[in-house]
Order: sequence, then C-alpha cells, then structure tokens
Amino acid sequence: MITVFGSANMDLVAYVPQAPHLGETVSGTEFRTVPGGKGANQAIAAARAGAEVAFVGAVGSDAFGPALRAALDDAGVNTEGLRVVDGPSGIAHIVVEEGGGNSIIVVAGANGTVTGPSARDLEVIAASDALLLQLELPMEAVVAAAVASPAPVILTPAPVVELPDELLDAVALLVCNEHEAAAITGLGVPDRALEALLERVPELVVTLGSKGALYGSRDGSRLWAPAVPVKVVDTTAAGDTFVGALAVARAEGRGPERFLRFASTAAALSVQRAGASTSMPSRHEIDRALEDQPLANP
Repeated sequence: MITVFGSANMDLVAYVPQAPHLGETVSGTEFRTVPGGKGANQAIAAARAGAEVAFVGAVGSDAFGPALRAALDDAGVNTEGLRVVDGPSGIAHIVVEEGGGNSIIVVAGANGTVTGPSARDLEVIAASDALLLQLELPMEAVVAAAVASPAPVILTPAPVVELPDELLDAVALLVCNEHEAAAITGLGVPDRALEALLERVPELVVTLGSKGALYGSRDGSRLWAPAVPVKVVDTTAAGDTFVGALAVARAEGRGPERFLRFASTAAALSVQRAGASTSMPSRHEIDRALEDQPLANP
C-alpha cells in the first residue's frame, strides 16, 4: 500500500493560444474545472497504476470539497483520512498554452490548516510500502509526517522552498525536476545538481522533460532513462503522474531502470490528454505501452 499525505485542490484550467503578460488580457479557447492538487494527483496516479492507496489531507466545506473527495473515491483511493474543515478548499488557477506548457497559481485553502498526521494517520502510514509527500501543505506538517514515518519517504519538493535538514534526513528518495534541482542547489547543470543533492538524500531522480530522467544513489549508481517521444497536449500533472507511477513500480520491487521506464511511460501517456487527474493512465494502458517500448535489460 502507498499512503499520500498531501494537498487536494480544485484546478480551474483556462486554455489559451499564449499566456498573458502582466496587465494583458487574452481570449481563451476553453475552460475546465478539474480535481487536482499535487497530493491528490499522486494518489490517483498511483491507484490507477495498480496500487492500493490511502490519502491523508483536507478539503473545505465549500462545493469543491465533495467533488474532490469523489474524484479520489472514483479512482479507488481510500479517503478515510481526508478531513473536512470550515472554509474554502484549495484551488489552483492554471493557464495552459497551445504547446502544452502551463503556469499555475495555488491558493492553499483547507490545505493550509493541516498541521501533521493524526495517530490514526500514522497507523495507516506504518502499514504502507511508501509515504509520498509534496510541499503544498505547511512545512511543519510535511516534516512531522516525514519524521514520524516508518515507511520509506518519497518527497517531491514542489513548490520549491528551502528544505530543512530535518526533512531531508527522513527522505529515502527525492524526485524533482531540473528546475527544482537548480533552485535547491544553485547549480544549473542537472548532473552537478544531482551530485550535490546526493550529499543530502540517499536516492534521487531528476526529471528532464523531453530529455528523460537522471537517477543516482549514494552507492555510486548512476542512470539516464530516455523520455518516451509523444505529441504533447497538456503537461499539467505529468510530474505527479511520474511520481505516483514510480512509487508503485518501486514498491513492487523493480530496480531503477525499470521503475524509471514505468514512470516515464505513465507520464508520456498523461501529457497526450488534457487535464490533471483526468489525464492519468490505467495500469493496463501503462503495461500495454511498455510492451511496445521494452527495456534493454528487463
């Protein structure tokens, strides 16, 4: 089982030919309301990729709260740990350009009320093969969950903030994109950022978009996995799809080459569809795509 301790947001998605500059108004082509949030996205991605998943977080008492819970329930995620608090749910305002790139503004809402896992949450985490964390909850809550977790912690350091040593000391695997790696280390070359981050965590994946992903560990292992070439429609939640699928494959005992290929394939399938949680592939889709792109060393 995989437990996700994280955010649930309603994504308010506007599609435009080109994102507006400051002070500029542009005409959009479409608008959608889609359940999201990095935590909920990773939970749904992991569930669709074949894992039993439990989600711990909070939604508000507004109309978005039941819709966010329903999206998790529909994906087969256990939502017993999803609290309801008075006030608005978290939202993300997303602008998607024709080429698939996006910009995002997140307002925490109910997510900002989470201070840490309850005793019951810790029981669920203790029974898990992995705990997935992100940074859309207050840092004190993320640190509390990481430090208390007997399960291996997989952290996505987004949105990027200064990472306390107490948190990184509890992380088994850090998964970040090249921009996050550069922001954390001050090093713009992914290989160099990877080496610097391995001084703080035992295992690391740096995703490079269309250029693939890098893996490293303190035992000296280094690996580059190519991206799966596809036509991109919308990159929203591609990173969360990657992390959710990677956690599933890793929990199943696959080694780095195989879990990177599994995760990359899931992400490649997701960017060919619009939306966040709505774009995430099923286990059957991932396995079928992997058959067409076999590993060199299965």
